[in-house]
Amino acid sequence: MRADRDTHFEVEQFYYEEADLLDAGRYADWLDLLADDLDYWMPTRTNRLRRQQALSVAARGEAAFYDESKESLAWRIRRFDSGMAWAEDPPSRTRHLVSNVMVRHVDPAEQPGFTADDLLVRSAFLVYRNRLEREENVFAGSRTDILRRTATGLQVARRTILLDQNILLAKNISTFF
Repeated sequence: MRADRDTHFEVEQFYYEEADLLDAGRYADWLDLLADDLDYWMPTRTNRLRRQQALSVAARGEAAFYDESKESLAWRIRRFDSGMAWAEDPPSRTRHLVSNVMVRHVDPAEQPGFTADDLLVRSAFLVYRNRLEREENVFAGSRTDILRRTATGLQVARRTILLDQNILLAKNISTFF
């Protein structure tokens, strides 16, 4: 069932705040927007013929750019802050743009472990990244999230990120989506 207008607005504002935190490099604050049982997954994809499109996105357990928990993301952030993440020294400048937000209530029959109070959200994103003088990357894709309402506000419980490109031209992928 589609969410009401107020809920849709709340979700969009949540995403704009999240983008602002990421662009400002406030990763520890970004972690607060993630549930403790977070599943953060970005599978790889391949080019396939039309009849094989179902195989174009890697399945669970196959190759992924990210297959993370909140704990592993926190470890990555601590590494950034330690100065030991050479791929991010000097740090990248990013701009996260989020659009095409569609909000529905979760169907518990389709998403075991979640309730109809949780929100299933699809969105499109464009992330621009610039580092040093000439390194530029643009990542485009979609996200499918399950957002959970908590006493402190919405939190991302599940995030599946699907990039439109299948070969990354970036020298590294140290950007959060």
